[in-house]
Amino acid sequence: MDPTSPTSPISTTTPTGRTRWQRLRADRSATAGLVLALLLVLIAVAAPLICAIEGQNPTEYHNALLDSATGGVPIGGMGGASGRHWLGVEPGTGRDLLARLVYGAQISLGVAIGATAVQVGLGVLLGLAAGLGNRVVDTVLGRAMDLVLAFPGLVFAISLLAVVPAGFPRPVLLVLVLGVLGWGGIARVVRGQVLTLRELDHVAAARLGGARGWRIARREILPALGAPVITYAALLLPSNVTAEAGLSFLGVGVRPPTASWGQMLSSATTWYVADPAFVLLPAALLFATVLAFTLLGEGLRRALDPRSAHRVGARSRSTGRTRPTDRPRPFGRPPRALGAGPQLPDRQPGDGARA
Repeated sequence: MDPTSPTSPISTTTPTGRTRWQRLRADRSATAGLVLALLLVLIAVAAPLICAIEGQNPTEYHNALLDSATGGVPIGGMGGASGRHWLGVEPGTGRDLLARLVYGAQISLGVAIGATAVQVGLGVLLGLAAGLGNRVVDTVLGRAMDLVLAFPGLVFAISLLAVVPAGFPRPVLLVLVLGVLGWGGIARVVRGQVLTLRELDHVAAARLGGARGWRIARREILPALGAPVITYAALLLPSNVTAEAGLSFLGVGVRPPTASWGQMLSSATTWYVADPAFVLLPAALLFATVLAFTLLGEGLRRALDPRSAHRVGARSRSTGRTRPTDRPRPFGRPPRALGAGPQLPDRQPGDGARA
């Protein structure tokens, strides 16, 4: 059975004997992703402190720093960077760019983490119900997973967010919309794991001992689901970061004056020639966030399931064709050496008599 398929449980042991944390630390790309992710989270958490040290806030306008003759381009080089505005100010509004970036990190990461939590919660719950339920429950939930996976979530999210009243908190709305539309993948993974785990000996023994339903799920199955769920959640988070940025860029996500990286990129589309820093800084932070959590997610997959990661890497390095020396051979026939002449067929018992 392929250990990377949703129906095979992820192994929790490795022949090297190293712990998961040791394997994660030995993975340079995963370590780099972890350090970068922690740095970005620290920036988001410390946004009020950073703004207090700089002496600015993300909503205050500084029109005196804009050149009215050029339509609102910041005065001076580097987008108007100075001792009071370390990264300059926004064109057209004069709001402090550093304050907008760090508070935008709060929104982007907060929405992504919240949406990932909703997706994981719904996915694990419904995946367990499908894997442990009867055939009717499994069929109904399986069709629901197919519907969610096939549903045009982006189009629906744009349509829904456009008609919701402006008074509803947009970050909360984004969390709910992204969470409800994104649980299908992890639910399918959990269902496949449960279908395999429930056939193991210790689960069968618990069932014979009188345990039923959610008691088996809580004691016997949920502990084994930790590795795949953590890995899948780490890979879901960067996709939710880009989803929030895309919706805000299109104008249906976070709205001004609340700061968001996607909203800043949308505002920068008319200023990228006059003030390149206004485009490059939020784009660089968005790229760094997606890269950091992607590297961390891949590293967690390799650390939590080293055998699966090794086999996946071996398949990706191959051409997909079996080497001649690895093909199954009839019993008793050795592989032919390179450069050897034609190999005669093996003689079977009774061949001489028939001849």
